[in-house]
Amino acid sequence: MAEDKIDTTREKILQVADKLFGRYGFYKTSMDEIAKIARKAKGSLYYHFKSKDELFKEVVALEIKNLKSQLTVIVNDKNLRADIKIKKYLIKRMEVLNSAANYHETLKADFFEHFSFIDNLRDELDIWEKAQIHKILQQGGDEGIFEKQNGETEALLDVFIMVLKGMEIPFFLQAKYNQYSPYFDELLKILIKGLS
Repeated sequence: MAEDKIDTTREKILQVADKLFGRYGFYKTSMDEIAKIARKAKGSLYYHFKSKDELFKEVVALEIKNLKSQLTVIVNDKNLRADIKIKKYLIKRMEVLNSAANYHETLKADFFEHFSFIDNLRDELDIWEKAQIHKILQQGGDEGIFEKQNGETEALLDVFIMVLKGMEIPFFLQAKYNQYSPYFDELLKILIKGLS
């Protein structure tokens, strides 16, 4: 019973922190505000999270976990051809990240004050994504849809990730996602043609 209450308290703190960090950003959100809105003692926050950095990292980790779970469904769908799969993957990726306000905060920080405590989360996401895209490219090669890779796979995957990250700045920080999302189909046709 006591363990359920601890889990509930932790979840409530994370929910409130997610909303406040998403609305006001990391620097303008205080642990005092989070405690007040969560209706928890400040000591309760520090019982679950050693610092504001740790709490923010956990909030971003949950956004990344959500992204991974939604993309995994696409990657593991045995009924999708690789060309359709890569298209769905990239569209879903942008959709999910568009609503991940705290992930956006980490992008902003790269230009101003770097959140080094988030680096390992982003590095892990890059490694995970490279593995997922590699699976799709291999499937496409096996299906004869994409050209089979001869040793340049690692470099291709690195460039692929760089391109994806390059799109994040205009889409999410410059708020151009809604402006460009109607053209995703055409852009992805170009990408898929290149992979073929």
